[in-house]
Amino acid sequence: MSKLRICTFVWASALTLSLAAQTFDLTASQPEYSASTGYGYDFSTRQAEVDARRSDPVPFYFSVRVPDGNYRVRVTLGSRRRAASTAVRAESRRLLLEETATAKGDYQSFSFLVNKRSPRIDDQREVGLKPRERTYLNWDDRLTLEFAGSAPAVRSITIEPDTTATTLYLVGNSTVVDQEMEPYASWGQMIPRWLGDRIAVSNHAESGLAASSFLGQRRLDKILSSFRPGDYVFVEFGHNDQKEHGTGDGAWYNFAHNLKIFIDRVRAAGGRIAFVTPTQRRNFDAEGHIRETHGEYPEAMRAVAAREHVPVIELHEMTRTFFESLGVEGSKKSLVHYPAGTYPGQDKALADNTHFNTFGAYEVAKMIACGIRQLDRDFAAPLIDAIDPAFPGFDPAHPDDPAAFRWPSAPRVDVTKPDGN
Repeated sequence: MSKLRICTFVWASALTLSLAAQTFDLTASQPEYSASTGYGYDFSTRQAEVDARRSDPVPFYFSVRVPDGNYRVRVTLGSRRRAASTAVRAESRRLLLEETATAKGDYQSFSFLVNKRSPRIDDQREVGLKPRERTYLNWDDRLTLEFAGSAPAVRSITIEPDTTATTLYLVGNSTVVDQEMEPYASWGQMIPRWLGDRIAVSNHAESGLAASSFLGQRRLDKILSSFRPGDYVFVEFGHNDQKEHGTGDGAWYNFAHNLKIFIDRVRAAGGRIAFVTPTQRRNFDAEGHIRETHGEYPEAMRAVAAREHVPVIELHEMTRTFFESLGVEGSKKSLVHYPAGTYPGQDKALADNTHFNTFGAYEVAKMIACGIRQLDRDFAAPLIDAIDPAFPGFDPAHPDDPAAFRWPSAPRVDVTKPDGN
């Protein structure tokens, strides 16, 4: 391994980091991120000045310009000046580490895998991003780390390319995507928490997409441009596909045909594919049971999976049990239901029965982790073995207490409802 170097100098080029690990000493002064430095504190947040003033610590961001790929990120948390409590997230609010306390003068080190990507597929093609995606951290030219919590403190950050890790690619819609800003969230940005530092998660889902539009916007092409034999693809669709009413649309023709395209192309690249049936909508009948609002689409997924020998994670049924267990009123606490004025610029109440908040997304990610453990070991051994040994398992019939859930809110907020329903 190359000897690590402390970066207190001006960034030379993105290529430098592609060849060797770089360590950033956050006890020393670091610059604001800019195109000329290629690294530094981002979004006008700085840690060193906060420590120097001994003022109240605030969440902060640190970004490094790097090429597309997987990176092993090592962080040492803590401060010699004060007790600290720090959560770590990457890119568009991907959860890596829940809030962790360190005593004054105490340090703890952690390792993660973070996937960084840009819209570029090759010299001729790019992903057909939506306009609002063009400002998302998931698609820019840098790897961004967010340090949140009641008193975040970081001693150092090391970023090193990883060309051998298995990657789990996520395909889907707004219930899967890395939601960019508070208060929305999805399971795809929570699942890295449970896969530790042995699996890189590359979430290509986007709000409002169906299987057809995902393919049409060249998002599968982007996945396959960096794909390595042995990588995984998880596919969850159904919410938006059922709204397509053109010639040939429907669960058993175009939808099933598009699912077969995913299967064939992933397997041709030496990959392993699994289906995830769509999350339920919060739509209760008079008896307190969830109404089926997805028509034949979940069953079509199951039928294609059975015919093509594709494993299935039954999120459709687990989220049904989850909502019903929380109850008509309690289930609101897992979705974006907030009175007016809860967030800056929110002049109207939010009552979204499709899109999860951070608690709901965290719970659904636990369902995915349980689903992974139930997959055949011949298919899923790398994923099964990567699950955090501390993962307690999860029974959607006995969900966690929403009041006990802790998520340090990110400073970036947008109450605009995501595309899709």
